[in-house]
Amino acid sequence: MNAPAQDRLEELYRARPRRWLHSISVLIALALVAGSFASPELGLVEFIDENAVSRLPHFLARECVPFPMRSGRASFSELRGWLHTLTEDKAAPGVLNTLAITTVASALAAALAFALAPFAARNFATSRPFALVFPDGRFFIRAVWRALRVLVRALFILLRAVPEYLWAFLLLAILGPSAWPAILALALHNAGILGRLGAETLENMDQAAPRSLRGLGASRAQMLAFAALPMTFNRALLYFFERFETCLREATVLGMLGIVSLGYYIEEARSRLYYDEMIFLVLSGMLLILLVDLCSWVVRSRLRRA
Repeated sequence: MNAPAQDRLEELYRARPRRWLHSISVLIALALVAGSFASPELGLVEFIDENAVSRLPHFLARECVPFPMRSGRASFSELRGWLHTLTEDKAAPGVLNTLAITTVASALAAALAFALAPFAARNFATSRPFALVFPDGRFFIRAVWRALRVLVRALFILLRAVPEYLWAFLLLAILGPSAWPAILALALHNAGILGRLGAETLENMDQAAPRSLRGLGASRAQMLAFAALPMTFNRALLYFFERFETCLREATVLGMLGIVSLGYYIEEARSRLYYDEMIFLVLSGMLLILLVDLCSWVVRSRLRRA
């Protein structure tokens, strides 16, 4: 680098804006991270303890090895029989139940969000939807729509603020052990997320088309059905598939609460110290998630191009 360029870079560096708030924030964040690692509650010393490290080779060489292969003289037929039995009795039912829970929960979440999202959008939940000037002088009507919008937004905040695990705990106490506590827990939590995203999508859309329909005398429902929804449909599908992937992972974890999904069989194997079975079931869940992610990626790529 020549001297004039070097001088110019040094001049720009000296003239750079100095935001002390940013620097202080970074220092505070670093101090919090360092303090967290030093906290005795994390048990960092126990984590790197010699005994804990010495157990790792035994776990990898013994516990992770499929049971028929631990003697070192297992035939391929024995291993195939072990895999077939484990797949038929646990992996396949767990994967199918997890997929079913995810599908029903995602459908319910999307239906609830689809029904409520327009009433949280500032350009629709008003006395004059998609109008250039919202106030129209009728205070009572404006107040009613504003109250409805605030209530729906508050509902979305409540639904997504409570984790799906807490919803599942509450619903298990009410409904008992079945798939429905997991389904409703996932549906409620994700309805809050999809509803918020749907309302923001409606607010940020190009409003020329619904305003044109409004000028032609279209009703509120017609502006929503024939202009707003077709223009935001692709974006809504992108959000739906993203939440479907998340629901799939969460449905697996919720099985550890006693709900019959893949996580239920994983927790059962862990409690019985059958780590070889647990690892096989975890790999089955990973394969399911990879397949769903691949399908979702293909659909989302086509939607983005469209």
